[in-house]
Amino acid sequence: MFTAVIPPGQQRTLAELRDRIDISTGDRGAKRSAFWVMLILSAVIAVAGVVSDSTATVIGAMIVAPLSTPILGVGLGITTGHSKSIALSLFYVFAGLITVVSLGVLFAQILPSPTSVLNNSQVLGRTSPTLMDLIAAVATGLVGAIAIARRDVGDVLPGVAIAISLVPPLAVVGVCLGSGSVSLAAGALVLFASNVIAMIITATIVFIAAGYARESEAATGNHRRRAYAVLAMALVVVSVPMVVNSLSTLWAQQVYALADDWLADIPDAEVTAVNWQGGTATVSVLGPATLPPMTELEDSVDAIIPWNTDVQVVHTYGARVGPN
Repeated sequence: MFTAVIPPGQQRTLAELRDRIDISTGDRGAKRSAFWVMLILSAVIAVAGVVSDSTATVIGAMIVAPLSTPILGVGLGITTGHSKSIALSLFYVFAGLITVVSLGVLFAQILPSPTSVLNNSQVLGRTSPTLMDLIAAVATGLVGAIAIARRDVGDVLPGVAIAISLVPPLAVVGVCLGSGSVSLAAGALVLFASNVIAMIITATIVFIAAGYARESEAATGNHRRRAYAVLAMALVVVSVPMVVNSLSTLWAQQVYALADDWLADIPDAEVTAVNWQGGTATVSVLGPATLPPMTELEDSVDAIIPWNTDVQVVHTYGARVGPN
């Protein structure tokens, strides 16, 4: 059945696969040079795209970023039982993380107003990852592993690089840390970690299913079981904040609908936003000076949220001007 995914005639040999994604084999000097040059340049592009709120620039950084190579190398190392390859690949992942974050912090220091960056779309879109981000990472990791294992579909790898988004979240981590927002930096780090873990897991599954473990004398069942246990625990750890963010998004949408009903009888009143932070729902309202009693909204929210939620209303009011 798996031959339909990776046909034997198009499957790379284990030696070919190692040469492509294992930095410790082949021309190691050239591989290291290519990794660091492309990583630093992609980090500069990503940070510039984040601080300038440029989606096109950030996409450019995704395409040239080389971090997927050592991540896939971890998956191959687990599959073949080569502990040294796993350790070296993880070293490059962590060294890349530190490099990109450091550049982000540095760039934040030279901005005229560092905190203004925290509200742009590139930052906000990467600091509250949800379970949908994890599902996308799993699917993208499968595509990347299959593409690297097949000789005939390598042209999809730029799309995989865009979808998995490795360097931009780290750029956001650095910019947020440099701007003094640790909580936003933590959210972006969770996104990066979930992408890395999902990619390692899916790559390992694909490589084992493709038969690479059988070709390696070092591969053992006990070795892989230990790796699976570590990966499973890491996945649980990063999934917890993603579940919380998913529930927060759902509850914010429900509170928005309740607040809209709460203002239904007030002419020209509207809900402009609902933000969920911790156990507090902040409802932004634009309307006349008189609003319905707050207790009505609080009772409605308490009926759908499983604990006592603090509801705050930020009320902006005024009179409509213009011709009668």
